[in-house]
Amino acid sequence: MNQYLDLFLNHLTVERGLARNTLDAYGRDLARYLDFLEQEKIGHPDAVAPVHVMRFLAFLKSQGLSARSRARALVAVRTFHKFLLSEGVAAANPTARIEAPKSFHPLPHTLSPSEVERLLEAPSGDDPRDLRDRAMLEVLYATGLRVSELVGLQLGDLQMDIGYLTAFGKRSKQRIVPLGETALVELRRYLGLGRPFLDKEASRHLFLNRGGKGLTRQGFWKIIKRRALAAQILKNITPHTLRHSFATHLLENGADLRSVQTMLGHADISTTQIYTHVTRERLKKLHAQHHPRG
Repeated sequence: MNQYLDLFLNHLTVERGLARNTLDAYGRDLARYLDFLEQEKIGHPDAVAPVHVMRFLAFLKSQGLSARSRARALVAVRTFHKFLLSEGVAAANPTARIEAPKSFHPLPHTLSPSEVERLLEAPSGDDPRDLRDRAMLEVLYATGLRVSELVGLQLGDLQMDIGYLTAFGKRSKQRIVPLGETALVELRRYLGLGRPFLDKEASRHLFLNRGGKGLTRQGFWKIIKRRALAAQILKNITPHTLRHSFATHLLENGADLRSVQTMLGHADISTTQIYTHVTRERLKKLHAQHHPRG
């Protein structure tokens, strides 16, 4: 069945324009699925029954995969069989009635407003990399961008005269996000006093590393870890922590859920609703700490 996998991955690339990381994940999950089917001596899509898919999920569980990882694998398998059905290769979809494994969704980690202030102030010098890091952190907190969107920003994505930037999210979906005055100030400082010293190759990337190339996700990960340490923030902080903090602080200060969904670039509002749980949990803690009968 490997011939169909190549056709399917090509379809995802050309027709649906999925990101490289997503394609790699589909490829890994489906390669493991097809290896399993080969062990079951199944060589054609029409020979796959729901029981085989259930056995595959049970096999993944026996290998120690979490419910979340098994659910992701099922998405890949389901999409693969839908493709085979649409192409006329198979007569039925054996995954149609199979439910995804239930997983526990932990609440996202956030920083308090005071912790955010400390983090944003950590790059306090006038070295080009200080100016770059301060601008990056301010932009990340002002916009809630994903780290891949942040490091992927090009100079042409900025509309600083009107205070917006253009972000390209999952599946290359474009959205316009407001920047905020503080982020604009730090961006102007970086562009005027910092970036010219880093730009060695006339790069179009907005944020550059020491070699003058576009900063990578791994490079930014190291930066935020180092700056958090300098700010004496003991929490386990990741690039996504500022995205979570952006959404949570907006909702705590009265923003409506639909607007936050638009700014985050979530396709489904249910994804954004996790932040309402965060704000409720914070209110419960405040009540317990400060109410006489808390």
